[in-house]
Formats: sequence, C-alpha cells, structure tokens
Amino acid sequence: MEYTKMKAKDLLKIKTLGQLKAVGYSPKSIKEELRDNLIRKIKNKENVFEGVWGYEDTVIPDIERAILSKHNINFLGLRGQAKTRIARMMTMLLDDYVPVVKGAELNDDPLMPISTFAKTLIDEKGDDTPIFWWAKEERYTEKLATPDVSVADLIGDVDPIKAATMKLSYNDEKVIHFGLVPRSNRSLFVINELPDLQARIQVALFNILQEGDIQIRGFKLRLPLDIQFVFTANPEDYTNRGTIVTPLKDRIESQIITHYPKSIEIGRKITEQEANVNNRPMERIHVPELMKNLIEQIAVEARESEYVDEKSGVSARLTISAYENLISAAERRLYMNGENETIVRIVDLIGVIPAITGKVELVYEGEQEGAGLVAYNLIGKAIRTLFSQHFPSPEQKKKAKEGNPYVLPLSWFGEGNSLDILASQSDKEYKKLLQEVPGLEKITTQFVKELPEKEKEFYMEFALHGLAEHSQLSKKLLDTGMQFNDLFSSMFDLGAPGEDEVEDDFDG
Repeated sequence: MEYTKMKAKDLLKIKTLGQLKAVGYSPKSIKEELRDNLIRKIKNKENVFEGVWGYEDTVIPDIERAILSKHNINFLGLRGQAKTRIARMMTMLLDDYVPVVKGAELNDDPLMPISTFAKTLIDEKGDDTPIFWWAKEERYTEKLATPDVSVADLIGDVDPIKAATMKLSYNDEKVIHFGLVPRSNRSLFVINELPDLQARIQVALFNILQEGDIQIRGFKLRLPLDIQFVFTANPEDYTNRGTIVTPLKDRIESQIITHYPKSIEIGRKITEQEANVNNRPMERIHVPELMKNLIEQIAVEARESEYVDEKSGVSARLTISAYENLISAAERRLYMNGENETIVRIVDLIGVIPAITGKVELVYEGEQEGAGLVAYNLIGKAIRTLFSQHFPSPEQKKKAKEGNPYVLPLSWFGEGNSLDILASQSDKEYKKLLQEVPGLEKITTQFVKELPEKEKEFYMEFALHGLAEHSQLSKKLLDTGMQFNDLFSSMFDLGAPGEDEVEDDFDG
C-alpha cells in the first residue's frame, strides 16, 4: 500500500527503516505538513481553530496565510487573547504520526538523519535500523521566557559528566548536551513572552531561524533543524521590561496582532465555553440573559476605565472567573436556604468583586481597598450602560411634565422608606421585599419586552440599581448586600456609616 494512503494502524506496524522504504515514504518538513493539512481542511470547509471566537475574519485568516507561506509566527497582543491557545491548536494540523529513528535525541527522520547518533546507527544497521512513530500531540514544546533562561537551556552545552563517564575528549561532538530547541526538531516550538528573553539569548536564535547553524562552546554544528517557531509577545513588554531585538524580529516572517472580543455576544460565547461549571446544579440556578451581558459589560467598562492601565489590558479570564463566582454566589444561597431552585440576582455581583480585583492593573496603585472600589465602580458603570437598553432615561423622564414612570417608587423612598436586598435572602423574602415598592413591577412589565415570569423580580431589582446609578436613589454597599434609600435624605444624613456598611464613593 502507498504510504500516503496508509491508515494509522497500518503505519504503526512498520518497525524498521527497510519497511518504511518499501511503502514509499518520503520526508516532509513540519511546515509542509502544516501547509498540506491546512489546504485539505480549507477545501473540506473544516474549522481548524474550533472554539476560538471573534477571530474568524481577523486573526485566523492571518494565521492561515502565514502557514501557507511557511512562516514562523509572532502573536502580538495583550494578555488573555488566546495567543498560547492558538499555538497549541496548531498541532492539529500535523500528520497523525511521523517516523523517528529509535533512540535519537533529535527526533531524526530515518531518511534525513541530522544527529551523529542516528547517522552512525543507520550506517551500522542499514535497513534494520529500528524506528518508532511519533504522535502529533507530543510534537509540541512550550517555554516561558524568563530572565533566568540561558543559552544552555535553549541551545545546549558541553556535558562534563558525559565526557568523564564515556571517557571522551572535549573535542568530541558526543559530549554535547542539546537544549530544548534542538530536542524539538520536527515539532512546534513556542516561546511565550518573547521580549522577556534577554537580548543575548535572543541572539542565539538568529542562525537557527535563518541558517540552521548552532554553536555550543566552540562547536559549530550544521544542524538543519526542522522547527515551526511560534512566539507570543505583549505590547506592554516593549516598554516596561524588554524588547524583541531587531535582527530577530526581522527573521520572524509573520507578526499577527490579536485583540479582545469586539462584541458582548462573542464575549459571552468565550465565557460560557471556558467557565468551569461542571458538577454545579445548573438545572437549579437560572441565569437571565441580561446578567450574562452584564458580566461581559464589566470587562468592556474595565478596558475603557481611566483607573485601569490600558497597556496591561483586561484578560478574558476576568469574565470567566466572574461568571464562575456568580454561579457560586447563587449556589451558596441555594444551600443556605435549603431551596430547590434560585435565580441569580444583581446583588450577587458583590460576589464577583474578588474575580475583578486580581484581573485589573490600576494606573495608580494605592491602598488595598482601591482595587475593590474600582471593581465596584466598574459594576455600577456596566449596570448604567445596560439600563438604558431596557428602560427610559430617568433624567429625561424627570424633566417631562407628565408620564414619569419612576414617580411612584421614588416617592416611596422619599417618604423615608428603605430597602435592604441581601445575597443570602430566600427567594420568598427577596420577592416580597421588591413587591413592597409601589410602581416597580409596573415599570418592569411596561418596558421589558418578553419578560419571563421567573425574571420579573430580577428586572425589578435591576431597575433599582439603574435608578441609583442615575443618581435618583442612594445605594450603599453592605457587607452582605445592598441598601437603597432616598437620595435627598441620605445627603443630609450626617451620621457615620455603621460597621456593616460602606459608603459608595463613586457616583457611577
């Protein structure tokens, strides 16, 4: 059977060089593998990068063009933009198995050996040279660039123990211990955060990329390494910690710029796909579509916030972690109250603050509480933004002489009433409290289109938060929830806040 038409189970039966020759095997470089398999997938309308959302018309076409051009690639983008994920997925474009000389540390092709070991073995055994089959999943090496990475780590060094044990001269090539790059021959080699690599280490990659030469402690070896290089870099690194030296940058043929999701819909797909909610009672926790949008809007607000360092970026991990915390907040309430089911509430967003504080880098680092206040502010801005998509502007309605739908609930608070919504309240208590506010249910049913019955109180609470963000009500953050009061009376309340509450320092 011709080699190109053989199935994996038949290939694995081939054990020697002679058997490999008999089926008509011919060597192929890794870049040719990637190119040929990509062409086949494009023709078959197959999606190579399954689960990578938002790059269909931008990044992925650039990657495909780079692969077709047999280019080494540098992904340039802020953190959390799937750079490493895409690099790992490129292994799916490799052949299922490739033959390797058994025992060869450089993964030599049996018909194109490059190491002294493989050449010597083939000279001795000829067609009886043993081979093994290397699976595509194993043909991947990843290295995080850190200041302590050395030339020996990447390229190699002389091994004095090997020289002493084998009684070899230091002029003998066998004393060399090869580094990660030569050992990644015929595979994908990824260096993350390339600018963090010291300049002298970057220089060591020049000839490998261009000529295939490597130099180790005076040994100049002509090793035509067959490697697909993929680098990742964060634009912030160019100014804060390092840079890609110009000659190396010149040798990386394609630089592909990544980006954050361009819409809330794309962000939601990423979050729902990546969030770990396995073994959660999701059938007992209802998450309104609006809440899913709110989680994504928090990230949008963070990327535009004057408090957050835009050079650092806001990773997609923020929304993923926030969504997981949101589900956990509802799950905790479910167990506390012994209920069969619950619905996520706006007040549950208090529980996502820890997921935000660790994911944003502030422009001015201050006290520990600073990040928490910024996170609370971002949540408020997200509510304000989405409120306008469901309810009319309170400011405009207030100016109108008649027809202001917010009069009744605002008047109720103006009479000195207050409302405490706590994250731990049972669903029965939660609904009862919201129903006590006159006019609130009517506002919700009037302006929210196709309102599910189970989400009515959720939108009623959302309306209260929206009114607070538009400075129509006062909202205080409690340890366990939110307290709503009349804005006017709270302005004249000169008493200090109690130990269990924190004044909202932001006006939204």
